Amino acid sequence: MGTTPETAHPVIVVGVDGSPSSRAALRWAQRQARLEDASVEAVAAWDYPPMSGWGLSIPGPEIEEAARLALADTVKQEQDDTRPPVRQRTEYGHPADVLLKAARGALLLVVGTRGLGGFTGTLLGSVSRHCVEHAPCPVVVVRSAGT
Repeated sequence: MGTTPETAHPVIVVGVDGSPSSRAALRWAQRQARLEDASVEAVAAWDYPPMSGWGLSIPGPEIEEAARLALADTVKQEQDDTRPPVRQRTEYGHPADVLLKAARGALLLVVGTRGLGGFTGTLLGSVSRHCVEHAPCPVVVVRSAGT
């Protein structure tokens, strides 16, 4: 275990939403990948806004493109000298579901303690907690300096 079907090389999957703790998780994943001789795959999920089902026209391609650009920008800002570079993937769906799917066959799943949504002051965000409870591989939860 610890490899993805696309490659026999071990992969560390990290959830990235641009929050301080996801940025810290990405940096941690890159350091760990060097130790494990693994690659890093940064994954971002996108979904339609909650009111999109009420007859509002929400353009899906623009939302997906915004998520892809935000992920690329975060990876560019946090990229270290890891070789090969961090792979990037954006997928439609709830973040916990997307991350659990991406973690199948991974060496590790790395998430931040808190994402951009939810309630401040809780120890774990709902996505982090769900990943810890249901991941098909070991999970590392990384706190940012401010949490």
